[in-house]
Amino acid sequence: MTNRVYNFSAGPSMLPIEVIEDAARNLLDYNGCGQSVMEMSHRSEEFEKIIQDAEANLREIMNIPKNYKVLFLQGGGTLQFAMVPLNLMTKSGKADYIVTGTWAKKAAAEAKKFGDVKIVASSEESKFSYIPRIQKGDIRPDADYVYITTNNTIYGTHYCEEAIPDTGGIPLVADMSSCILSEPVDVSRYGLIYAGAQKNVAPAGVTIVIIREDLLGQAAETVPTYLDYKIHADNGSMYNTPPCFAIYIAGEVFKKIKKEGGIAAMNAKDVEKAKMLYDYIDASKLYHCPVENKDDRSLMNVVFVTGEAELDKKFVAEAKEAGLINLGGHRSIGGMRASIYNAMPVEGVEKLIEFMKAFEAQNFKG
Repeated sequence: MTNRVYNFSAGPSMLPIEVIEDAARNLLDYNGCGQSVMEMSHRSEEFEKIIQDAEANLREIMNIPKNYKVLFLQGGGTLQFAMVPLNLMTKSGKADYIVTGTWAKKAAAEAKKFGDVKIVASSEESKFSYIPRIQKGDIRPDADYVYITTNNTIYGTHYCEEAIPDTGGIPLVADMSSCILSEPVDVSRYGLIYAGAQKNVAPAGVTIVIIREDLLGQAAETVPTYLDYKIHADNGSMYNTPPCFAIYIAGEVFKKIKKEGGIAAMNAKDVEKAKMLYDYIDASKLYHCPVENKDDRSLMNVVFVTGEAELDKKFVAEAKEAGLINLGGHRSIGGMRASIYNAMPVEGVEKLIEFMKAFEAQNFKG
């Protein structure tokens, strides 16, 4: 393991070492069945147990109520931009979106193809550097749902508990792709939660959807079969061949979280890592975090800059040489971004801070 680097990628991202090692041991012969998970039929007893255990463990660690279905789908968060309105924007044909970053903006643009979308709040005027707060009265009373993105990988912002809108009974839809399993969530506050797996859960390829049962069966007859949530719910996520290996890894991650004290224990570690890094940045003379409101800062994606584009590029290049990779900010804004998802050990953050201190000593001009 001596050549392993600390991977700060926003996704696909680090996976727990023990999960990778266990998968490697079982790669050719999964639990003595003589075949790999990548080869076995999704209709086999072996895989049925894998997906059933994965769902059961996810339900336990997230405390998902019984009146919610858990789906393992494909197409990433991007497909959910269309599936959500196709399934939920079917009564008044209206939906209200809060735009806090690129992905929420893209989701709203996609939804506009299917109905009346209102942007009830946006932080775009400040380059998405904060989470806007809204009141219940800002939401249209006949909206079919309200949509938020709870964590913004590009801009390093996140919904704290106080910022989550009170929708007054209107279904709240949340894209939790980059923060799921990092903090306790009251699932009952949401009509639908979805998350691409490649941040905190598994390799790219599977998307988790958690949907309240009363929201199923609302898609129009003209909606393509695969895009109807009810089809997947009725078929136990096996309407077509699911992404078997990604579901298997997700299940192993769920087991690990359960064994190590659940999501609350995971959150405590995530808070510790983020605090270490933000405290150093805030005390630094060279680095600056664009997210001024500390309540709006992401635990998962720490964004920072030096104020000089060339110096930022130098930082990223030298960090890579030091075994700290994928620290470049998103191509749309530059700067730096340290994605410190659940699988990033504390030691990785310590190494990053150590490097940042040395870089600052060499490059801060005063």
